[in-house]
Amino acid sequence: MQADTRKMNVIDQFAHRFSLQGLLFGITLTFFLVSILFPFYWMVSSSFKTRAEIGGREPTYIPSALRLEAYQELLDPENPSYQEFGVNVLNTVKVAVPTAAIAVILAIFGSYAIARLRFKGKNLMINAILVVYLFPGILLIIPLFSMLARIGDQIGFDVQDNLGVLVFTYLAQTLPVALYMLTNYFRTIPDEIEQAAMIDGCSRLQVIWRITLPLAVPALVSVAMYTLMIAWNEFLYAFVFLNSRELFTMPITINTIWNDPSPRPHVVMAASTIMTVPIMVLFLSLEKYLAEGLSAGGVKG
Repeated sequence: MQADTRKMNVIDQFAHRFSLQGLLFGITLTFFLVSILFPFYWMVSSSFKTRAEIGGREPTYIPSALRLEAYQELLDPENPSYQEFGVNVLNTVKVAVPTAAIAVILAIFGSYAIARLRFKGKNLMINAILVVYLFPGILLIIPLFSMLARIGDQIGFDVQDNLGVLVFTYLAQTLPVALYMLTNYFRTIPDEIEQAAMIDGCSRLQVIWRITLPLAVPALVSVAMYTLMIAWNEFLYAFVFLNSRELFTMPITINTIWNDPSPRPHVVMAASTIMTVPIMVLFLSLEKYLAEGLSAGGVKG
């Protein structure tokens, strides 16, 4: 009897743990994980394949060998088909990192003013920021190019092949969302803490530096990471504003290799892997801050 009771208990526990709802959840989770991870695996594995393995009728899921020819073509100066991809990586860093830093700095003061200060037109301002963000980048590129070209003629700088100008154009895409995210996060911080600090003699800037920013670290990390990814992956503005191959960012170079008269898909996959891995590593290392910052910043205050 005791053995039968134990068997029944084991069966009941098994049925409780693996219910129909849990089974459906597991299947759904597995489907989404596979749909997300498989393209990344295919990209990385294809960077080690030959042209025959990539272009064959039967898909090759595992390369026959870990060939480094594609990476050597991108990064090895001694390779006959050297692409100088390291320069493109450096150009992308030169554009993406300042874009993220400037967007965060400007968004701190702008979003704090919207969240804490009282002035006429505050609601209109935050709605206008959202409206600007809703416009596709292709609609803004012509006015931006025309405006910057006129300013450049008057001041004396060239709009094209200028990474500084490209950073400014990226701010038109990243600053609105940075302002919106930080505004919502600042609204979640209790105003009484800042008021107490001001009663103790702190100025407004000291309150921001000593009280608000330490409490808003998750949101700052989230905004910096989000704006960095936008600038890191941006193609359209870089394609319009950059003509010199020495100043190309990674997306432009990948497009150039793909459109080469002699297509080399394994080289494209290798370049895409080099472009993707740093962002993935950075994202995974900051996952704790990103989860907290995005969830709080996505709630309207």
